[in-house]
Amino acid sequence: MSALICGSFAYDTIMVFHDHFKNHILPDKVHMLNVSFMVPDMRREYGGCAGNIAYSLKLLGGDATPMGTVGQDFVPYADWMDTCGINREHVQVIDGAYTAQAYITTDMDDNQITAFHPGAMGFSHENKVSNASGISIGIVSPDGREGMIEHATQFAEAGIPFIFDPGQGMPMFDGDDLLTFVEQATWITVNDYESQLLQERTGLSPHELAERVEALIVTRGAKGSHIYTHDKRIEIPPAKAEQLVDPTGCGDAYRGGLLYGLMNDMDWEVIGRMAGLMGAIKIQNHGTQNYQFSKDEFNDRFKQAFGYCI
Repeated sequence: MSALICGSFAYDTIMVFHDHFKNHILPDKVHMLNVSFMVPDMRREYGGCAGNIAYSLKLLGGDATPMGTVGQDFVPYADWMDTCGINREHVQVIDGAYTAQAYITTDMDDNQITAFHPGAMGFSHENKVSNASGISIGIVSPDGREGMIEHATQFAEAGIPFIFDPGQGMPMFDGDDLLTFVEQATWITVNDYESQLLQERTGLSPHELAERVEALIVTRGAKGSHIYTHDKRIEIPPAKAEQLVDPTGCGDAYRGGLLYGLMNDMDWEVIGRMAGLMGAIKIQNHGTQNYQFSKDEFNDRFKQAFGYCI
């Protein structure tokens, strides 16, 4: 069984300003803002939803096939994927474009100034679900708008069950768009904030949404997650992290666990716990693809967190 993971690839350049933005941005001068910040700490991470989810699923031993569009600057990321043993067959290079990039400057109050360049992500619709063979399950995660719409339709027409994961792509879609995704998808996964937006834009409650799919999964950070099925809400307790370092990419790690559980026909109680543990392990590390574990280590963490073996 292989999971086709449709979504973005991106470079995240993270810089730390050893001061406070408020000391350098004058409120009465914001209309003529011209500031420069010295950032002695900088790191460049491999990111993007498709890359992060594929990394998570691969760590668990699942067969991950990411699909996305990237720029001609993708070579270092491609080398990293090869090192991790992640399939690049459906990662398409777009001539004359950059890979999507986020430039994030953080100050000592954890405030952030971010500039995001979508680059090659805007060509995601050029990839077709039908180009991938041997696919048993899919996910439509944040990507170019047209790509998300077309990939959902292609999964539905091919009869391939898939997860709709709107994430930060939610603002691109109105209520009618989202209702179409709901009708096409097999499962929906959102965080608690995205859940509120989804309810407002569709006019449907979580239970009403769950009636239209096999399950609605709502992640709640340190509070665990809720999984709504046709007849009940399952409360998944959180997995305790050893230390809180960087929350970026925790949702993608969770989705890797979600896919793995679905691919292996596990019940929702186990799937939710596995996915939550993936997020807890990820938050202990900087970046989105810098955490590692063996199967035995993961199983030990699971038993420690939840009191029983998988």
